[in-house]
Amino acid sequence: MIRTELMGQLDRVLADATIPELPNHYRGKVRDNYDLPDGRRVLIATDRLSAFDRILALIPFKGQVLTQTARFWFEATADLCPNHALDYPDPNVVIGRRLDILPVEVVVRDYLAGTTGTSILTMYKAGQREMYGVRLPDGLRDNQRLPQPIITPTSKAFDGGHDEPLSAEAILAQGLVSAGQWRQLTDYAFALFARGQEMAARQGLILVDTKYEFGTDRDGRIVLADEIHTPDSSRYWMADSYPARFAAGDRPESFDKDFVRSWVAHRCDPYKDPIPEIPADLIAGTAEVYIRAYEMITGQTFRFPPAGPILERIRGNLRGLFQAA
Repeated sequence: MIRTELMGQLDRVLADATIPELPNHYRGKVRDNYDLPDGRRVLIATDRLSAFDRILALIPFKGQVLTQTARFWFEATADLCPNHALDYPDPNVVIGRRLDILPVEVVVRDYLAGTTGTSILTMYKAGQREMYGVRLPDGLRDNQRLPQPIITPTSKAFDGGHDEPLSAEAILAQGLVSAGQWRQLTDYAFALFARGQEMAARQGLILVDTKYEFGTDRDGRIVLADEIHTPDSSRYWMADSYPARFAAGDRPESFDKDFVRSWVAHRCDPYKDPIPEIPADLIAGTAEVYIRAYEMITGQTFRFPPAGPILERIRGNLRGLFQAA
């Protein structure tokens, strides 16, 4: 049913969220941000799909899914950790506190999983047992649950560079955060992850790993920023099929939203070559995965927005900020 609804709406995408009436525009890979004079930040999630350090495609309703999934989790964890969210004037928009982002990305992992060079599975299969200041035991299998959740921090690359693995000792030695801040960050991260796993389990999901971004407000208080437990920032597996798949040595069932990334990588060098035209059914399939992920994670039905240009709708919903700017 979702696929049928999507096929007629593939052109309903937000590629760019430039609003000249708002000040201090910063364009990220996925979000367009504006800093208001009163200390608030406007974050508009577009439908851009970023991979290989470039924009590959526009996925209908992706920005809305990310914003609304993060909203669900911000509201569900507000008792554990302060977060930046203040208001949601539009399905694609959050207005938050402007923060000084800390230069450490906090990644919590509960399973030996991952495919990137900084993932613990990649490093483990290369023979490493000591990583991120943690020692893992011998004999672990791909996608096996760890003895306990661990934090695998990376440097936060603000200049478009690549994140680098860190340990707690390196973080403190480099003065990236203070000892007190690091204790607070780890306490927050473990508490958020535990809440996320508990709530995901009720939905038939395993929250495998996730990344958190924190900043400090004007009073120096540590605040959760960006997004939380979304399909882009977290890995989820289907709980019911995990035991059998793990026993058979098969890859766990997940929200496989890398259709476009894999399709492109098989047809060109995505870092150098022009990107081939991506088929409409691939775009629709990826949008469907995002929508189903939202519904499974939150237990809520995705609401398609009313017809009309998305940017004009957003402009109308933000018009009250134009004078403040």
